[in-house]
Amino acid sequence: MGTTRKAQLLQGNQACSLAALEAGVRFYAGYPITPSTEIAEFMARELPKIGGKFIQMEDELAGMGAVVGASLTGVKALTATSGPGFSLKQENIGFAAMAEIPCVIVNVQRMGPSTGGPTAPAQGDLMQARWGTHGDHPVIALSPASVLEAYTLTIKAVNFSEKFRVPVIFLMDEVIGHMREKVVLPDRDELEIVERKRPTVSPEEYKPYAADESGIPAMADFGQGYRWHVTGLNHDQTGNPTGKTAVLEKELSRLFHKLEPYREEITLYQTFQVEDAEYLLISFGCSARSSLAAVEILRKQGIKAGLLQLQTIWPFPDQVIKEFTTDKKGVFVVEMNAGQLCLEVQRTMQNRKLLNSITKINGELFTPQEIVNKVKEAVNNA
Repeated sequence: MGTTRKAQLLQGNQACSLAALEAGVRFYAGYPITPSTEIAEFMARELPKIGGKFIQMEDELAGMGAVVGASLTGVKALTATSGPGFSLKQENIGFAAMAEIPCVIVNVQRMGPSTGGPTAPAQGDLMQARWGTHGDHPVIALSPASVLEAYTLTIKAVNFSEKFRVPVIFLMDEVIGHMREKVVLPDRDELEIVERKRPTVSPEEYKPYAADESGIPAMADFGQGYRWHVTGLNHDQTGNPTGKTAVLEKELSRLFHKLEPYREEITLYQTFQVEDAEYLLISFGCSARSSLAAVEILRKQGIKAGLLQLQTIWPFPDQVIKEFTTDKKGVFVVEMNAGQLCLEVQRTMQNRKLLNSITKINGELFTPQEIVNKVKEAVNNA
C-alpha cells in the first residue's frame, strides 16, 4: 500500500504536469506560450530525473510532430500550448487521428482570436477542439474545473489516448491553469494506469489497422521488430495507401465510429443539487466554478437551481444533456465564449424554448452575481 498523501498547495498547470508523469508520460515536446508555459517548465525539470525526454522545438507544429514520432516508438507523449499554438498543431493532430497515434494535447485556453489576450481567460476553443483539423475524425476532449480535476482528468486523458489510439485534447483555461488550491492527491495505488494494446502476433502477421471486436487495433512500437507503414493518406489494414472505395468505406467508418461503443466510459460529469432543481445551469471549466456559487445564491433566494458540470466535452454527452434537461422549467448554459456550448445543448434538447445562453467574452471571469442576475431575469420574464 502506498503512503497516504498530504495536502498540497498546487497550481493547475503543476497538477496537470504531475498527473502526466503519474500516468506514465515520458516525452514532452513543445514551445513556450502563455498561459501554458509552466507545464513545459515543469516537464523540462522533472522528466530527465525519471529517464524521460524533454525537447523545446522551434515552433508548435514541430512540437506536435515530435510528440507523434515519440508515441510511435511506444512512449506516452504529451504537449501543451494555448490559442495560437493550438492552431499551429492542427495539421499534425489530424495526422495523429488518421494514423491512430495516441497523444495528449493540453490547451490552456486564452482570449482570441489570433494573439488575443495572452493572460486573459476565455473558453473559445470548444469547437476548435472538435473540428480544428479537417475531415471527419474521432477525438476526445476533457475539461477540468479545479486543480484536483486538472490532476485526475489528466490521468484520464492519457488513459483514454492509450486505450483508444486517439489524440485527446485536455481543454483547460487560464483560470484553472494558473489558480492554486489546497488539494490532497489520490494515493498512487488508487490510480488506474492504462497501457496501449500491443500485438500478440508475429511481425510477419501484424497488420497495424486490423481491429478485433473492440474496434481498436493493437499498436506495435517502432524499433521492436515490427515494420509498418504510417501515413496520413487513406490506407488499408496494412497501413499502405489505397483508393479502393470498398476498403475506404470500411476503414474510415471504423475510424470515425470507434469511440461510440465506449461513450458511457468516456462521458464524465459532475452534478450539484440537481435532484430537486427546477432550473439547470450547464457549464464547464472556470465558468462552472462561478455557476456553482450562483446556484448556492439562487437557492438562498428561493430559486431551486442546480448545476451540471461537463468534464467530457467531446464526444458531446447528448444523453446526459437529455437526461438532466427534460423536466426543467429553464436551462442556462454558462460559458466564456459567444455561445459555442449552447449550440450543442440546443441541438440536443427537446424543448429549446427553455434554453438560455449566458456568455462573457471580455477576458474577465464570471462573477456569481452576474449569473444570478441573468437567471432571475429569465425566471421573472417566463
